[in-house]
Amino acid sequence: MLQIQSKRFYLDVKQNRRGRFIKVAEIGADGRRSQIFLALSTAAEFRGHLSSFSDFYASLGSPPNPDNLPEDGKLKSEMMTKDNRRYYLDLKENSRGRFLRVSQTIARGGPRSQIAIPAQGMIEFRDALTDLLEEFGTDDGGFKGELPEGRHLRVENKNFYFDIGQNNRGIYMRISEVKTNYRTAVTIPEKSWSRFRDIFSDYVDKMKDGGSGGNEDGRL
Repeated sequence: MLQIQSKRFYLDVKQNRRGRFIKVAEIGADGRRSQIFLALSTAAEFRGHLSSFSDFYASLGSPPNPDNLPEDGKLKSEMMTKDNRRYYLDLKENSRGRFLRVSQTIARGGPRSQIAIPAQGMIEFRDALTDLLEEFGTDDGGFKGELPEGRHLRVENKNFYFDIGQNNRGIYMRISEVKTNYRTAVTIPEKSWSRFRDIFSDYVDKMKDGGSGGNEDGRL
């Protein structure tokens, strides 16, 4: 935990199927909580930016003059990109002082979240990141094994294809239904496979027990 002026910052390394990341939570003096998420490789890039922002901040010298502030408050800006996320780094100043605002956005209109680090604490924040990166490295990790081969199933005049893929959101299964002049597909995230399996299994058991749900010839 970092205490920087009236704010507390918690930096925790987490892991999911996409890999390892750092959750940064900011708790303000009023108890409000904000958080962003950084892949380890992004955290390493952020650490470098913190050094350059700190050097720039040190070169500014005297505290800001409330009567002579930049129109938008920005003194220096950078941007980082990781998969479908963008991070905007803005060193700003207002009547209360100087601070680094870190905003995280997700492509396609996702939610925007941000934290604000008091400028005096950027070096301390960088050092805390360094400690975590030295312990856990900068490799994001994630699933690196060989994905299963695709499968094919023919039912009457339909063909079903089961293909396993991976993107920046994780592993998924795409089930395609193909007929003459017709094709449709659904994509199921890996974390939901077991739930789909349980539902299918439940219906299979119910039909074995004499349940009804289709015509006598087995067609829906």
